[in-house]
Amino acid sequence: MLRRLYDWTIDLAAHPHALWALALIAFIESSIFPIPPDVILIPMVLAARDKAWKIAAVCTVASVIGGLAGYGIGHFLFEEIGRPMLAFYHYEAKFGAFQETYNEWGAWAVFIAGVTPFPYKVITILSGTTGLDLPVFMVSSIAARGLRFFLVAALLWKFGTPIRAFIEKRLGLLFILFCLLLVGGFVVLKYAL
Repeated sequence: MLRRLYDWTIDLAAHPHALWALALIAFIESSIFPIPPDVILIPMVLAARDKAWKIAAVCTVASVIGGLAGYGIGHFLFEEIGRPMLAFYHYEAKFGAFQETYNEWGAWAVFIAGVTPFPYKVITILSGTTGLDLPVFMVSSIAARGLRFFLVAALLWKFGTPIRAFIEKRLGLLFILFCLLLVGGFVVLKYAL
């Protein structure tokens, strides 16, 4: 099944509307969707290495705009969704102290989540919830997402086929590592609050 999904993604990467699909996935991943845009970014760059920078730019812009949507979810829906969740888990008392600490170090949290496999959507929503300064959030998001996607594109542009062979040969292992990192991100978040 994993091989079929990978092959489907490679085929999608060569589709005439692939950039739109990438933009949509990058946008929604930054606020609600669990699968990162790398699953389309990587095969797209491998399929069209001459367009690596354009692909990375589309992914970055869409991801940052999606991050802004996540920020909006946290900011505007906190009373309706966030506060009841805090009450349910008995975190109301801890939230005030966490909010103060988070806003002091929020730029780094956004940057780290934007570059690493940690779920970026969690940080975008949390940034809106805590009221992290919007320009700080935007600068950190642009720097982090740009670094991540342009670095991936640069490596694929430079090494192309050998990287693709590496990915295809170790697809199962890479998928397991990705899942472990994703779950690990949620575990870290759980114990950070």
